[in-house]
Amino acid sequence: MSSTLFRTKKVEQSILDTEEPEHALKKSLSALDLTVFGVGVIIGTGIFVLTGTVAKDNAGPATALAFVAAGIACALAALCYAEFASTVPVAGSAYTFSYASLGELPAWIIGWDLVLEFALGTAVVAVGWSGYIQSLMENAGWTMPAGLGSREGADAFGFDILAAALVLVLTGILVLGMKLSARITSIVVAIKVTVVLVVIIAGAFLIKGDNYDPFIPKEQPVEAGASLDSPLIQLMFGWAPSNFGVMGIFTAASVVFFAFIGFDVVATAAEETKNPQRDMPRGILGSLLICTTLYVLVSIVVTGMQHYSELSVDAPLADAFKATGHPWFAGFISFGAAVGLTTVCMILLLGQTRVFFAMSRDGLLPRFFSRVHPRFKTPHRPTILLGVIIAILAGFTPLTELAALVNIGTLFAFVVVAIGVIILRKSRPDLPRAFRTPWVPVIPILSVCASLWLMINLPAETWVRFAIWMAAGFLVYFLYGRTHSRLARRDAGEEQPSVGGGTP
Repeated sequence: MSSTLFRTKKVEQSILDTEEPEHALKKSLSALDLTVFGVGVIIGTGIFVLTGTVAKDNAGPATALAFVAAGIACALAALCYAEFASTVPVAGSAYTFSYASLGELPAWIIGWDLVLEFALGTAVVAVGWSGYIQSLMENAGWTMPAGLGSREGADAFGFDILAAALVLVLTGILVLGMKLSARITSIVVAIKVTVVLVVIIAGAFLIKGDNYDPFIPKEQPVEAGASLDSPLIQLMFGWAPSNFGVMGIFTAASVVFFAFIGFDVVATAAEETKNPQRDMPRGILGSLLICTTLYVLVSIVVTGMQHYSELSVDAPLADAFKATGHPWFAGFISFGAAVGLTTVCMILLLGQTRVFFAMSRDGLLPRFFSRVHPRFKTPHRPTILLGVIIAILAGFTPLTELAALVNIGTLFAFVVVAIGVIILRKSRPDLPRAFRTPWVPVIPILSVCASLWLMINLPAETWVRFAIWMAAGFLVYFLYGRTHSRLARRDAGEEQPSVGGGTP
């Protein structure tokens, strides 16, 4: 049993499987496309919302340091992702990497988790986008008909038609091809980054030095049961996170980390990249560097414009401009946020469909979903299926019920990928690696430690949801995936591997 659960799929076999005509994706992306995808998915509500939340509750002006700390944790993981994505240029990201290094069951666990995370993430972003659009419509004097607007706080039956429509439109774009998706993303990202740069430049002229005093506010203990209090930390170490002080910065880092989630989605497009060995590391690391720089600058500006204790939690950037007598920027920022969420939604949906497609091609999910469109060379079947499901989810479910994302899944994937780098270096030192993570095993170990530290700062509810979803995943794997996987069929002699392939 253990030998089948941890059977690995050779890197060579994974690459050969991508060349099967009916399961082959079209290679059309460049390093610039990948960088744009990364920036497009990372910069979302985090830069417009989380800055005020953590500045007011945890770090004060030192929020910039929290973004730096979170960026470093992501950079450690990004170095590991870059090596894997250039060595195993196959759709599926952490799922595919785990299959090549840790085995089938760990790969299934990661894939199962990422499918849920990306699905909920897409739905959340779609509902948030709908809220911004409705706000802009109300400013213009237009109101959505009763029952067709936001479901937030609604008791009566209703359907958020804008959120559902966005998901369906983006689903159609993804079916039509990656290059079209990349072009649309490039335009939207250009608008979004322009808005952020205008905020930074305009806000720089409104900074007051007194607002930075103190830069790191004096530490204050968090009351038991507070919203950012981690029961897991109290259980393990006997203490609770602190507001402000040095520990406040680390607590803030565990929160703003979620503003970085998405750079790993770039790795899911490895199979559709023209030169993945060269371009994947550039896309992953480049997008992370750009976004970290923008996050730090925004946090410095907003805490300089308005004292951290007076910042708004819901719309800190827009309200900071209002407080300084520049209300016009509030609408401008809302427009930028609405535009920005469009690409976040599309790229999360892209990532989910590619993970689902890779699992299907390996037989862990029905192979029906692994056939690509004969003309567009995209995985149209899982894209349409998941797009419709997410559209319904976004339309009927209030934002408060969607907002609890399984962010723990991303951190868990970071841990697995980092460990996988170490294992694959030892088990397959002969593999050509266009990009090599420096200082192995030091960097991967640091990545594991940083991810675990952020995980134990997560609320207990997140751990409970994670456990329930994983339990369901184990059930599906043992009832279907274990016996239907292509490796299992090859072991049983029911299917021959591609030329040069096979299980190790």
